[in-house]
Amino acid sequence: MGKRDELIAKYADDLKNKCGMEPDMDLLTKVTIGCGPSIYNADASTVAASQEGELETVKTNFLMKKLGLSDGPELMDAINSVIDTYGRSERNKYRAVVYYMLTKHFRKESVYG
Repeated sequence: MGKRDELIAKYADDLKNKCGMEPDMDLLTKVTIGCGPSIYNADASTVAASQEGELETVKTNFLMKKLGLSDGPELMDAINSVIDTYGRSERNKYRAVVYYMLTKHFRKESVYG
């Protein structure tokens, strides 16, 4: 099993055990691949939920640029909702997991079609 497959398995485990949801493995794989090489970097692979600037980056680069959503308060509300689901006290909030949950939240799976 390759490094990426190991990471996808870890993300699926987080979705099941920390977020209480059954992952769509096909979508999770596509979202993970979409994250590019950042998944292999300890710092870039996680979302620092306590840093406002990091959440703005998720909003701008992922929700607006990747998913094509328009800016509005609902974007930050969704990010905060996903962070709450993951668990604010959870130290490692993996970017691929956060992006997966946001993709599901906005029903934008077609972006990864």
